[in-house]
Amino acid sequence: MLTHHPLLAPINKRYGTWRGLVRSLLARVELAAGRLDDFRLRQPEQVRRVVFVCQGNICRSSFAHRVALGYGLPCASIGLATTTGGKSPAVAIAAAARANVDMRSHRATSFTDFEVLPGDLFLVMEVRQAHAMRRRLAGRGDVHIALLGLWCRVGMPHLHDPFTLGEAYFDTVFKRIDCAVRTLSGELAHLTPWRPSPPGWRTALYSGNARRTTG
Repeated sequence: MLTHHPLLAPINKRYGTWRGLVRSLLARVELAAGRLDDFRLRQPEQVRRVVFVCQGNICRSSFAHRVALGYGLPCASIGLATTTGGKSPAVAIAAAARANVDMRSHRATSFTDFEVLPGDLFLVMEVRQAHAMRRRLAGRGDVHIALLGLWCRVGMPHLHDPFTLGEAYFDTVFKRIDCAVRTLSGELAHLTPWRPSPPGWRTALYSGNARRTTG
């Protein structure tokens, strides 16, 4: 198949598929044009909880949730099109394990089963998810929506879904999410009563010794 052509391997590793590359480029154009300014965090001091959002809440947002717990952030994660109680796929659990993050006990939560609280910061993975959250939260002036990828070393307004894709891209997107959450935790230092000392906390997180992270 064309998607598995050797010449596409670098694209698949960095962006998941050629569609992921195209959507990433389009999102960067929107960002440069200022059309995504509404999805930047302007008042971090107002944030009381971070809520990671993706489609199924079994790969991207679930990994971000576990990483954020390791940084002591009050957090949750949800899916826009999922069934509450669903498990993460084995490939996602394995990719998280390679990053010393344990996702085995994660269970998905649907947006429809989630209680929104004042001060929630909804961190989405894609531009279309940001717009979807704005529609669902219409009229709520006490919450915030932002693109998680803007906290990557190089802003990534589009973090393509790794579901059904290969291990190499899972590792790539999880590294980007890890970096973004780490940077975000520094910006939200008022929410973190303690700061782990890497690298030991990561091993403890996976082994189950860090009791706070089993949430």
